[in-house]
Amino acid sequence: MIRSVCAVAGVALLLAGAVLFEHWFVGHNFSGFCEELTALCEKTETQSAHTEDARAVRASWEARKEKLQVFLPHNDLARIDIPLSEAVRLIGEGEYAFARTKLEALIQIAASFPQSYRASLANIF
Repeated sequence: MIRSVCAVAGVALLLAGAVLFEHWFVGHNFSGFCEELTALCEKTETQSAHTEDARAVRASWEARKEKLQVFLPHNDLARIDIPLSEAVRLIGEGEYAFARTKLEALIQIAASFPQSYRASLANIF
């Protein structure tokens, strides 16, 4: 009986640790990505952004996405790919106003994405 209780308590602690690690990992990655998007958006606002800047943000996202796919659904992460690629193209063409709207939408998605997967009562029920 005591062994069973200890085993259940051990498994509960492991699960709690996994949930806390996932929450931290997803939040940390999206906060870093949000900072990169904000910097690119500010450069776009002053029309000093270059294609290389946008491609660097996209490359950073691709690297983050490879790690995040372990914890999050692939389709949800793919929602970021299309607007990000459009923003890269628009910056390359000098369409800064349109690129800025795409980047602002991406900033909103990146800021709200971790809360969508947080272990909370609203997400469980």
